[in-house]
Amino acid sequence: MDIIVQVVNGNWQASYGDKIWPCTIGKNGTVPAKEKVEGDGKTPIGSWNLTKVLYRADRISLEQRKAIRKAVEIAPLCQRDGWCDEPEDPYYNKAVIVPYTSSHEILWKEQENTYDLIGLLSHNSDPVIPGQGSAIFLHVAKPELTPTEGCVALELNNLLELLSLIESESKIEVIG
Repeated sequence: MDIIVQVVNGNWQASYGDKIWPCTIGKNGTVPAKEKVEGDGKTPIGSWNLTKVLYRADRISLEQRKAIRKAVEIAPLCQRDGWCDEPEDPYYNKAVIVPYTSSHEILWKEQENTYDLIGLLSHNSDPVIPGQGSAIFLHVAKPELTPTEGCVALELNNLLELLSLIESESKIEVIG
């Protein structure tokens, strides 16, 4: 069964079977995946595998982690984890260790909790096409479901519930 992300009655939601949670997407809406451009603030339309879940062990409890379905690999973040967002870099749209010489995003955030729990999505991963979008994640939403830079985000408890239900073949399907 897939996780469906779509707008219903003017509001974005993620659904899995009969469960529905409010969510948010990119601040500039959606875009067909092949038209996605690095830094455009849009969420790519398409169907994406959830390849791995990363978490901050100091903020996501052992009990919460145990509830996450073992259908997907789960691993702790460390303070030096980053994600390359420089299209010209050979590690574009891949995990890197910080400090890193090219443009990158730091995954260990001190001042916010958005990356306390991250689902890595397969958008632009096989093959990686330079400039077609990086760091498209399923992650914790900012307060009041503030739009993202292109990711899909849910409130922490809803994201934990969703991750407790998914199966290994589940995909995230973003419908524009």
